Amino acid sequence: MQIEDVRRVLLIGSGTMGLQIGLQAATHGLEVTLYETDPAARETAPGRLRGYGEQQRAGGLLDTDALERSLARVTVSADPAAAGDGADLLIECVPEDPELKGRVLAQFNLLCPPRTVFATNTSTLLPSMYADATGRPDRFAALHFHIPVWSSNVVDVMPHPGTSAETTELLIAFARRLGQIPIRMRRESMGYVFNAIYTAMNRAAITLVANDVTSVEDVDRAWMAIMKTPFGPFGALDDVGVDTAWQITEYWAGVTGDVQLRVNADFLRAYIDRGCTGVKSGEGFYRYPHPAYAEPGFVEGT
Repeated sequence: MQIEDVRRVLLIGSGTMGLQIGLQAATHGLEVTLYETDPAARETAPGRLRGYGEQQRAGGLLDTDALERSLARVTVSADPAAAGDGADLLIECVPEDPELKGRVLAQFNLLCPPRTVFATNTSTLLPSMYADATGRPDRFAALHFHIPVWSSNVVDVMPHPGTSAETTELLIAFARRLGQIPIRMRRESMGYVFNAIYTAMNRAAITLVANDVTSVEDVDRAWMAIMKTPFGPFGALDDVGVDTAWQITEYWAGVTGDVQLRVNADFLRAYIDRGCTGVKSGEGFYRYPHPAYAEPGFVEGT
């Protein structure tokens, strides 16, 4: 398959990543299907998509007509057979559980055409962990986006040992087609490039608070004051989703037996149990749409 043959993109999962990647593909002229099993997520998906589009419109990236045309290219579906039919590229965006990802990809291997290239947007797992489950390991690799997709426009392309060279090149071309900067990984490596650094920072930030060394706010103040950023590690985690951070931490705590990761996972789980999953729920480490870190005097502590 050549890049010009990619016309229909299937996103599995309508969380933050699925929605943002789907919208990015739609704004670049592709037909997009978002497959989602959760009724509540399906119901909120159109509104969240429009919200992301409005962010781009406010930033001058889309005009009103382009936004409406893009949204019209996106279909939200609960029918796996209809979603898989005719897909040229599938991008999986389900939670960070290799068994779950393997099951989902195996399901769609039976529903998608033989030509469909599969990709996983996993943040921390290796594609070789569930490549065989795809039924098409030569047409499978990691394709990892960052958020917000339209401005943090870097995509890691990470093949596993069985990925064909043609698949790698197609995914690199696809990233460029979506206005992204492709980062070619020479071999599998946990966390890709940016996320390997970012994950280490997150662990340090969460550990400081989970161990009662300092507060969420003071971790973010320190980072914002020195790095001159508009938010700190915990503000960023709210955007990613506290539940996503917990899923990753919980998985690796179980795999490695790391005592500190277990403490960190339990710390994050307490927020989830209160319904505080981040920006998408209106509250995480901060309350939205007006988080404290955006208020005058936050960094100074006044």
